[in-house]
Amino acid sequence: MTATLDHRISSGSVVTRPQPPRSARASRPLAYGSRPLASEPRLVSGLGTARLGSQQGKSRIHIATPQLELSSKPAAVVLRTARLSGPIFRDAAAEQTDLSISTVNRQVGALLRAGLIRERADLAPAGAIGRPRLPFELNIADFLTVGIHIGYKVTSITTHDLLHRVVGAIQIPTPQGAPEEVLAAIGVSARRFASRWTGKRALWTGVAIGGRVRDGGFVDHPRLGWEKAPVGRIIAETVGLPVSVASHVEAMAAAELLVNPDNNSSSFLYFYAREMVGVAFSVDGSVHTPSSGPPVIGHFPTGATELLDPRRTGQLEPTASDTGVVEAARQAGLAVDGIDAVHELARNGDDLARKILDERALVLGRAVALIADIFNPDHIILGGQAFTDAPSTLPTVAKAVRETTVAAKRDVRVSHSGVTVQQQAAGAVSLDALYSDPLEAIALTA
Repeated sequence: MTATLDHRISSGSVVTRPQPPRSARASRPLAYGSRPLASEPRLVSGLGTARLGSQQGKSRIHIATPQLELSSKPAAVVLRTARLSGPIFRDAAAEQTDLSISTVNRQVGALLRAGLIRERADLAPAGAIGRPRLPFELNIADFLTVGIHIGYKVTSITTHDLLHRVVGAIQIPTPQGAPEEVLAAIGVSARRFASRWTGKRALWTGVAIGGRVRDGGFVDHPRLGWEKAPVGRIIAETVGLPVSVASHVEAMAAAELLVNPDNNSSSFLYFYAREMVGVAFSVDGSVHTPSSGPPVIGHFPTGATELLDPRRTGQLEPTASDTGVVEAARQAGLAVDGIDAVHELARNGDDLARKILDERALVLGRAVALIADIFNPDHIILGGQAFTDAPSTLPTVAKAVRETTVAAKRDVRVSHSGVTVQQQAAGAVSLDALYSDPLEAIALTA
């Protein structure tokens, strides 16, 4: 369930109708080089997958540009129907998707051969004459994907089934050092974690990370000091699977798209706050992914503060981040070793800790309102532990939005993902290729 801040409860988030293939829309380029070089991948059609040639018997690796949209390809539409409505009969799937029964039959046959769906003979109608009608559903028994969320302080590694559910999860401190060493260490941890699921085939790895993600899986991450870090290549090599790499806030917005893809007329602004702050915008079933990278809002002005921002930076991220809150708490004389300690003090009735968290909520609410006035979305979704770990401050966020926005009313919701938002984001990226073009994606894993 997704709690709204308009004193009501609303389910999930907002998702809209499938769109034409990305090639029919203006979008970022899929290749990151203007000419093929020996050290650069060459573009493979469809998924925007970069393929690196094998060297001395090494298997090829694949680096995909995530689509982060509700694909309109027939196989993807049928797979999505199996995920959302399975077990479902073919005629019901045709009616639900507006595809012809012959198209549904072809796609079901292809997806069955690929192993991505399975038929349920135990649910065949009793007493039927002739060839039995068998419903089909997503195959969650045989496959997994691997999600990696690389945070500034903590990296989470997850495995997901084809329903986007978290099957297993661990957290490790984000290693320190050169990007190549950090990424190799994370990749080894991910490979070892995925190997625990014997008897299941891992299909894909998805990486969600802050900063700007360039085509080919290169990442600029100022907080980590990375520039053109080869995230895609190193993770693909160390984990041994095809990989997709996406900006983490855009990935979180994509995870929201997976929750309720039957709303075909809405847009939403996704606002994330924890150690970093960021936004993403989704319309018509697609997360907007600018070629120049996601919007940067950490420098936005906060206005005057009382307890927060003791260094008087006047900027949103230093003020409202977890680190900023802890710094303010210590400056005010609270003995805290991290953000969890601030939350615990507030829950136990410490007035100073509560005031600091309320001021954070006020600063974030004002920022949410101002950015929403620019995008004017149908809905606003709040994600990240700055919101989900402090539910008592949500009325303050709502009040700040109401008092700042020029709109008569804003529909503000809290992400369904809650404290697992980073895991859900990484899972959405790991499943993106399969959900966008399942038959091509499964072929690349052969």
